[in-house]
Amino acid sequence: RPHLLIVVLLLSLTKCTHGFHSLTSRTTRTSNTSNSNLSMTTYSSPNETTKQIYSINDSGWKSPKWNWGSAQGTGHDCAAICRRRWDDRSDRHEMVQSLLTPAEFKATRPESEVPFEEIKLILGLAWQRGRWDGSDGGPDGYSAVLSTLADARRYESEDEVISALNFIEDVSARFNTISRNAEELKRMKAIANDVRGKHAGKEEIFMARRTCAGMVLDATNFADNGL
Repeated sequence: RPHLLIVVLLLSLTKCTHGFHSLTSRTTRTSNTSNSNLSMTTYSSPNETTKQIYSINDSGWKSPKWNWGSAQGTGHDCAAICRRRWDDRSDRHEMVQSLLTPAEFKATRPESEVPFEEIKLILGLAWQRGRWDGSDGGPDGYSAVLSTLADARRYESEDEVISALNFIEDVSARFNTISRNAEELKRMKAIANDVRGKHAGKEEIFMARRTCAGMVLDATNFADNGL
């Protein structure tokens, strides 16, 4: 009987060990699947009001240490990170698509949503690059919006909803300089008119701001051109 008891205990231990390995295997597969679904780097709490970029202290358009256009400052540091982060065409394409359908993307992949302060940095770098090839819309295009962005007042209100409305107004007003067809232009105007013409909620305004940014990046061929 002692021998029989030992055999029973060994069999039980073998089953437990097999169960543990099976659970570990399933957990590993689940983790790998989740990671493969995220082609873009994610951040812990991306939202519409976060001003710090890439966890760099004193970053963001309103920071006195930002110094946009200078080789010294947090703006230069963040720009270098941004170019590396978005150096892959597939990531750029996916990011643009996430902006064009922000509500759907937020509902299905909220952990991958890019903070809008980073979107503003991407736009700034894209417009800066566009001065050389005309993809910024030329003299009547987005160079004026870039100057306003760098001025860090109109889009940096204490009330983020006001900042978003100002951004939508200015970006939509210049879209005729880069739009590829009448349908695109009509859509941009409709978005701007919609948020101005009714008492839109905060989230609706933020989603409209993302869509406008996505349409601009799409029209400037950001996915192919990069930064």
